[in-house]
Amino acid sequence: MPHPLAGKPAPRESLVDIPALISAYFNRRPDPKKPTQRVAFGTSGHRGSAFRKSFNEAHILAITQAVCDYRAVHGIDGPLYLGKDTHALSTPAQETAIRVLAANGVETRIAEGGEYTPTPLISFAILGYNAQKGVSPADGIVISPSHNPPEDGGFKYNPPNGGPADTDVTGWIEKRANELLELDLEGVKSLPYEEALATHHIEEIDFITPYVLELGKIVDIHAIKASGLRLAADPLGGTALGVYKKINELLGLNLEIIHPYVDPTFSFMTLDHDGKIRMDCSSPWAMAPLVELKDRYDLAFGNDVDADRHGIVTPVGGLMNPNHYLSVAIGYLFEHRNWPESLKVGKTLVSSSMIDRVAESLGTEVYEVPVGFKWFVQGLHESWLGFGGEESAGASFLRYDLSPWSTDKDGIIMTLLAAEIKAVTGRDPAEIYAEYEARFGRSYYGRIDAPATPEQKAKLKALSPEDIKVRELAGEPIEGIFTRAPGNDAPIGGLKMVSANGWVAMRPSGTEDIYKIYAESFLSEEHLKALQEEGRQIVSEVIGSTPTS
Repeated sequence: MPHPLAGKPAPRESLVDIPALISAYFNRRPDPKKPTQRVAFGTSGHRGSAFRKSFNEAHILAITQAVCDYRAVHGIDGPLYLGKDTHALSTPAQETAIRVLAANGVETRIAEGGEYTPTPLISFAILGYNAQKGVSPADGIVISPSHNPPEDGGFKYNPPNGGPADTDVTGWIEKRANELLELDLEGVKSLPYEEALATHHIEEIDFITPYVLELGKIVDIHAIKASGLRLAADPLGGTALGVYKKINELLGLNLEIIHPYVDPTFSFMTLDHDGKIRMDCSSPWAMAPLVELKDRYDLAFGNDVDADRHGIVTPVGGLMNPNHYLSVAIGYLFEHRNWPESLKVGKTLVSSSMIDRVAESLGTEVYEVPVGFKWFVQGLHESWLGFGGEESAGASFLRYDLSPWSTDKDGIIMTLLAAEIKAVTGRDPAEIYAEYEARFGRSYYGRIDAPATPEQKAKLKALSPEDIKVRELAGEPIEGIFTRAPGNDAPIGGLKMVSANGWVAMRPSGTEDIYKIYAESFLSEEHLKALQEEGRQIVSEVIGSTPTS
């Protein structure tokens, strides 16, 4: 059940104490002997809070030095593009990173005037630079915990392919960073901040204008502008704010910006399902204020804090389920772009099977991978994936000329694509999805969490299809059991079982003592619940039940 205050304005007592948080960043020292205080790169980099001693100055000194060491070992000596989001810890963390990068002689490019930089703009800049002939490879760092609560910080590394770093890269950086923590930062080079800025290694650039001026090469800006659509964008206090302002200035769309300011407490937010402030643009509770305005606009949309995710609000459908909008976006792109038949659709294995049904109707092959956008980077970079998307509202796609735009998630092009769909087809994206349900069947999709000890999570991650002895799933024969993704044969870190009219997937959380149960039915809500419950029972039998108290 959602928290009693879910969808309600954040009470003052729920706001983070920003001065105390910044003080904790500089003054609390992590203990590398404690697992929760070590550097740990998950699917979206290292995340933590200064209060919990999991995101402090020592972490950023160590991680940034580890990135410098990685660059040196692997011959990456072009510029490093460094961006930050609007979380309170991001600016001090960027200052720490600048001290280390300058001391290591890394040519570092930061946003002019202290501007905030969305994740996709870092990827866009890396790809643009590396597309030049004869240049040394560039890479980047994004300081952001994405949609996490205001007290959190995050640090992500993007190698020269522009996308999220693969596990071999993050594993190398994580190992080296923890070695530095254990050595009490011996081996970390750093300069005083003012001295670092004064070196020739730090250069301020405009990230936003080049990105906005190129938008016509990936989205039909002319059609959107000619349609006169009344649009609204809510950056949720994040980095998309500067981009939408520049879009209005240079492209002249009929776009109203909701909450056009930055507030590190995010006090304007409504509480998420669990009663926390979380800038999740796919959450109906966090997006409640924008949903209330849906009838004032032809289309409204939001982004999370680093703008790599999207939330689409329509007069017909309200806040669209991310899986629904992904299906519509894929259907539209592969019908309206002059793309070759060889291009594939990338989806994560816990995304809706509606994507498979839409792709099949278009004669398009689906490339199914484990959870994590990093699995789409190569396909987008090499232009054999036309689209890559995941169930958590992250996606990117190719330009009109089939070159990559961003090999990281880009929530801004996804919101503008929704406006293009409305402008070109004259139809609400939610209406298009309703037509898909009429053609392909209605999808009932859900995710629940179940408790699990670290030992049980390890067992779940190590399962093989032979460990599953049952032959039926919610009354239907099991047609497939997967512990490796069909698209790239990579381990999924869990288990997926498929029947004719549904599927269930279970995978352990990387940060909490839970495992996640994803399921989808094309029969009924009751069938969905049966899939979830049978999936839980099957896993419990294999890894052992978890005490409820």
